[in-house]
This record gives sequence, C-alpha cells and structure tokens, in this order.
Amino acid sequence: MATHQSAIKRAKQNEKRRRRNLHIESTLKTSIKKVREAIEEKDVEGAKKALLKAIPLIQKGRSKGIFHKNSSARKISRLTKAVNALSVK
Repeated sequence: MATHQSAIKRAKQNEKRRRRNLHIESTLKTSIKKVREAIEEKDVEGAKKALLKAIPLIQKGRSKGIFHKNSSARKISRLTKAVNALSVK
C-alpha cells in the first residue's frame, strides 16, 4: 500500500478513473448491444433510435481515453452502415 502522501493521492485518482471507465464501458457495450438486437429483429425505427443514443456514448468513450479515435470511428461507421442497410430493404 502507498505510504507517501502523493502516492496515496495517485492511488485514489487511479481508482476513481478505473470506476468511471468501467461504468462508461459497460454502458457503451449495452447501447451497442441494443442497436445490434434491433438490427437482428429488423426493427428500423428501434435501430435508428438506439443508434442515436449509442453514438454520443461511443464519442464519450473516445474523449475519456477508453477507445482509440480510429476504433470509435470504426464502431460508429459499422453500426450506421448496418442501420442504413436495414432501412433500404
């Protein structure tokens, strides 16, 4: 365990960030799962609504450093492409 004041503070900060990242990541995975479920059920409106909720969460994950910028862009692109393909059919 940390004994110096600065090390104690750093441990507290790391724990706080870990919990925040865990929460954001969990919420993000759930929102992506909802989009994919709506796509599988061929629910166009539900998929669009779920996508509109998922995109800001993915971007938030990027800004918090959970995702690399290209990774978040790829996720958004693939989900959008799948929803658009669903609405064309």
